[in-house]
Amino acid sequence: MAEKTIRKIGDPVLREICKPVTAITPNIIKLLNDLAETIRSGENRAGLAAPQVGIPKRIAVLDYGTGLIELINPVVVERSGEQTGFEACLSIPGVYGTVRRAQYVKVKTLNRAGEETFVEGVDQVAVCMQHEIDHLDGVLYIDHVKKGQLFNDRNDKPIDVLQMIRMSKSRDW
Repeated sequence: MAEKTIRKIGDPVLREICKPVTAITPNIIKLLNDLAETIRSGENRAGLAAPQVGIPKRIAVLDYGTGLIELINPVVVERSGEQTGFEACLSIPGVYGTVRRAQYVKVKTLNRAGEETFVEGVDQVAVCMQHEIDHLDGVLYIDHVKKGQLFNDRNDKPIDVLQMIRMSKSRDW
């Protein structure tokens, strides 16, 4: 297993629609393991999608304190309720925003044995699942943030998208 380098905003792979996994190969298993190691190697890391490490495949892992969840070719098949809360992203350091998401999701996915299974999430686990699945479609959480609801995490001051893009090119990130 190996910890992977996380791609940052501005990297075109983060906006790609990822390709489905067609077979569970040793390389896919290694990627799952590497993603898990990467999220567990730092603080405040709940989930990670393959494009965030430069691989445009429909794979994500998350661990929101309830154990590792692996998602291969995930599809949200059911959602209900609504919640609004703060989100951040390893690929957009230094920024967080207010996002509205479903409170409950049911996801159809493959497990590492290639078997179809269903995973359910509520509250923060549901948020994390939706956030990571968005990555597989080239969508970033900032795409869901309304004007005035994106903040600099150093001073909690609102920032706009153009300011965020300028900051993303700065070495201070």
